[in-house]
Amino acid sequence: MMLEIQNLSFHYPKKEQMIFSDVSFGIDSGEIVSILGTNGAGKSTLLNCIVNLYKPSSGNIFIDGNSMADMRAIDIAKYIGYVPQVHTPAYSYTVLDFVVMGRTPYIGILASPSEDDYSIAEDALREIGIYHLADKPYTEISGGERQMVTISRVLAQQPKVILLDEPTAHLDYGNQLRMVNLVQNLAEKGYAVVMTTHTPDHVIILNGNIGILDQKGHFIFGKVDEILSDKMLSDLYHINLKLIYIDEAKRDTCIAIPI
Repeated sequence: MMLEIQNLSFHYPKKEQMIFSDVSFGIDSGEIVSILGTNGAGKSTLLNCIVNLYKPSSGNIFIDGNSMADMRAIDIAKYIGYVPQVHTPAYSYTVLDFVVMGRTPYIGILASPSEDDYSIAEDALREIGIYHLADKPYTEISGGERQMVTISRVLAQQPKVILLDEPTAHLDYGNQLRMVNLVQNLAEKGYAVVMTTHTPDHVIILNGNIGILDQKGHFIFGKVDEILSDKMLSDLYHINLKLIYIDEAKRDTCIAIPI
């Protein structure tokens, strides 16, 4: 298993209430795990634990069979790339300079990026289809473009696992669907992708595996077509929801049923 989470639990220091408990799942190359939950359910906290920003209260994380607790941060960074939900730029770096920062795990403390590092960053921009933004200040591009640039920076990091924290949250409808398509493309290229979302339709489109995290911190994991149901969604969001098959789309879609 490329990445394996075993019985992970977390609560903040000096607070007894668990944010989540007994979270277990695994993912291999080319797979997608969608983590569905409402706002405040702990999805971002879970990703922060997986990427080694937070220390779990209990449980273990294994990378290629090795315990993350025994690994150096620089080695974890070479394996797992993280795209946070929001990134606020501090300086007006060019897009290319921002993306080349993804090479940090491979650059010495006092060293500067090499020509090879810049070449890898340029390739990452081309792979996402935004090379035309390379010379623009990162502070002067749109929110949707920043999201794509941040993903390019992660690709320049050359990880095996990519964590995406609600990558569609601040995008318009068209860009949301393009982002979902990008996630599919990343998996097809061999990346293992874990994506959090609060939109059931995105989970349905991506298919694969799903983890549902409710407001009490309980976690359920399995195949989308086996786990997702009218009752599960209605209980999760506290509203009457139903999965309806749309023939034109060749898939289910989630709709609200008037009371």
